[in-house]
Amino acid sequence: MSSPAEEIWAILREVAASQKETDKKIKEVTASIGKLGNRLGDFIEDAVRPAAVRLFRERGIEVHEVYQNVSSQRGDEGIEIDLMVVNDLDLVAVECKSNLKQQDVDEHLARLAKIKRLLPKHANSRVMGAVAAMLIPDNVARYAYSKGLFVIGQSGEHLEIRNDAEFKPAVW
Repeated sequence: MSSPAEEIWAILREVAASQKETDKKIKEVTASIGKLGNRLGDFIEDAVRPAAVRLFRERGIEVHEVYQNVSSQRGDEGIEIDLMVVNDLDLVAVECKSNLKQQDVDEHLARLAKIKRLLPKHANSRVMGAVAAMLIPDNVARYAYSKGLFVIGQSGEHLEIRNDAEFKPAVW
């Protein structure tokens, strides 16, 4: 017959083993959610890319080219741009998210400030920014608008630029 202390230690070992298995499952689920989030981001990019030509032409920005997943690394500094809509004079860098947050807007603003330096062939372009998402809380949309960004969101089955006709985009 085992003592109460031995029984307690046996229970504690079982709990520790169970906790390790739970921790392993949590890591697996977290990794799966991360992959799903990346796929949602890819889905948003794929939905925005064909609509970008129409949307920006409607705002008077003629579109000649659309690039997806543009990246640049110069020294210690780098940027990644989900979509880049360009013509001979203008460049609109679009950040695509499933659920847009203010932090995403702030990070995109920092990215926009680096474009001319990290993509020098666009140094003479008028650089503008846009954010696109499936879910855009009203306060985040207002914040992005106030910072001079185009806000692209879903309206029924279509994407639209939500900025009003008086909107003037910030230019970097």
